[in-house]
Amino acid sequence: MTSEVSIFQRRIDPVLQAGVVLAIVLVVDLFSLIIAGTNTVGVSNRFPWLCAASFMLFFALFNAVMSAAVPNTAKYWGRSLYSFMGLALGAGLLAWAFSGLTISEAGSYRWIYLVVTVGYLVFLGMISLIKNVVNFAQREEWNKPRPKNRRRED
Repeated sequence: MTSEVSIFQRRIDPVLQAGVVLAIVLVVDLFSLIIAGTNTVGVSNRFPWLCAASFMLFFALFNAVMSAAVPNTAKYWGRSLYSFMGLALGAGLLAWAFSGLTISEAGSYRWIYLVVTVGYLVFLGMISLIKNVVNFAQREEWNKPRPKNRRRED
């Protein structure tokens, strides 16, 4: 018999999540460089910035969902926020190195970085709110409502 362990039970560390995502950004950037060198497909010089922003959004969604299963939310959030900042910096540096463009020169990617960052914070807040509501509902005893005593005056 094989017992499959849920991904929520594994509790993957946010630093490891960010490291894996950053490695994937590097691999995709290298493949885009190779493809651009073959001249078979036109690859925009802003593609590394697109790749960085896309994988930051992926990390934001995955990390927020993973935060639902952790017992110590405050510790996880601290590590998650630092990991997200490191990922944003690392992916940005890779995008700059591969494209030769700063984030200001890459068009609207400065705003996309801002939107992804705010979205990440909103995702974490939503998961926290949902987790608190579920915990409250599990602690609460649910009884049928008591009838109110109302005096009828005739």
